[in-house]
Amino acid sequence: MKIDKNTTLKIARLARIKINNNEIADYSKQLSNIIDWVQQLNEVNTDQIEPLKKIVEIPATFKGDEPELKDYSQDILENAPEKIENYFVVPKVVE
Repeated sequence: MKIDKNTTLKIARLARIKINNNEIADYSKQLSNIIDWVQQLNEVNTDQIEPLKKIVEIPATFKGDEPELKDYSQDILENAPEKIENYFVVPKVVE
């Protein structure tokens, strides 16, 4: 499938990617190659293949859900660039 200039510009706008006019041809070619590759994958016969549930057949282990009653506020405040007592100091936003 051939991706034209307008489609490339629309994809770039939707993806919030800024591209120059001299990059459009390269991106169009790369997008066309990706679409062609996906179409090749669609041609593979997967009728006899079972759907994959997970890659490795290792049973899931679950950690017990037990609450911790530890106060992490001092550990968190150690990362603050500036603090007063038990609070973060932030610049004033509203005037």
